[in-house]
Formats: sequence, C-alpha cells, structure tokens
Amino acid sequence: MNENTKLFDTLGELQKIREQLDPGLFVSAILAALAAAFLASLMYRFFYERRGTGSQVHRAFPLLAISITTLFIGVQISIPLSLGLLGSLSIIRFRTPIKEPEEVGFIMLVIAASVSAATFNFGMIAILYIAAFISLLAARGAAALRWLRRDGIIVLSISGEGQAAEQKDAEDKLRESVSKLVLESASSRGGSDTYQYVFSGLKCSVGELRARLSGVPGISSVNVFLDKPGGIR
Repeated sequence: MNENTKLFDTLGELQKIREQLDPGLFVSAILAALAAAFLASLMYRFFYERRGTGSQVHRAFPLLAISITTLFIGVQISIPLSLGLLGSLSIIRFRTPIKEPEEVGFIMLVIAASVSAATFNFGMIAILYIAAFISLLAARGAAALRWLRRDGIIVLSISGEGQAAEQKDAEDKLRESVSKLVLESASSRGGSDTYQYVFSGLKCSVGELRARLSGVPGISSVNVFLDKPGGIR
C-alpha cells in the first residue's frame, strides 16, 4: 500500500512538472543558450584560436549550454528533482586539464549565459556578451583591430647559411606583393628558421606570391593561409 502511495505521489509530482513547464519557453531558453554558446565559440576563436597550447575547449560550448540550461530549468521546477540532479552531478570529474587561463573565463561566460537563459532573462545575455566583447577588445588592444584587417598568414622556412640576408630578401619580396606586413613570430630549430607574418592587401595571386618567394635562395617552404577560404576579403 505504501509503495502504491509513493508511486502515485511520484506520478503526481511529474504531472505538476509537466503542467508548470511551458514547452514554448523551454525551447526559447534552449535556443537562446545555444546561440550564446556559438557566439562565445566565435569570440574564443577570434581572440585565442591561434595559440598553440589551447585545448579547443570552444567545441564543447554548445553541449555545455543546452545541458546547463536544461538542468537549471529542472532545478526551478521541482526542489526534490533539483536535489537529485545535484547529487548525480557530484560524480562528474574533469580529467582533461585546462591549458589556458582564458578557457576558464569562457566556460564561466557560457555558464552565466545558460543560467540567464534558464531564468528567461534574455536581455541579460545581450548585456553580458556586449560587456565581454568590449572587455576582450580592451585587453587585446590594437592587436585585435589589426586582426580584423588582415587577409591571412604567411609562414616561411629558411635554411642554410646567410639566413638574415635571405630573410630580408624575402621580406622585400613580400612587401612588394602586399599592402601591409607584420612579423608575428619567429622560431629556430635544427638549423632552420621559421617566420610567421600577418598580411593584408594582397596585390597578386597566391601562385604569383609563391613564385616570387621561391626565387629567394634558402627558402625551403612557403605556406599561405587565407582567413577567407577561396579568396581575400
């Protein structure tokens, strides 16, 4: 008899949950959280994608957003259900270490947006993301603005003797072919130097650019990466 009473109580509780949950609001919250997650992913790629030590955590943002939103909606509807959810979540452990400190900030950004979506405060999401984007621009400074105007990246590998002179010749060829050129990084390994340039305003085709650089002695490889696949912005 007691078991039947508990069963009826459970079914009654579930019925109350269904009545309280508006499917339209639930779908709106999920879509808002998903859109915020994709926007956070774009912001992460915009500011930090080129770092070599990142774990590409932005790929998990959409699943994190919809999961957190659903959990917090469930917490609001039923206190017993919320206690059960919190108990089940306590067994989760993260095994992959976070490699970059900014990844913590982006995860918290996704969580905050998901909680706002779960409480149907969609205006707060817009304010949050505007503030986050302005903060990241301020932290990045002029480098972020230069990224907006770039067309791509050129990576040169120079080996052999006289590498300094060969680099200067290569830069002269590059400056003839592009409107703006900035040396972003340089590394040396095994007698070979690698230089990475950010460029904008390509004045010729990529094939012509590679042909000009191939005439410089000592250049072992030329790699051109365009921001917009298939052409220049």
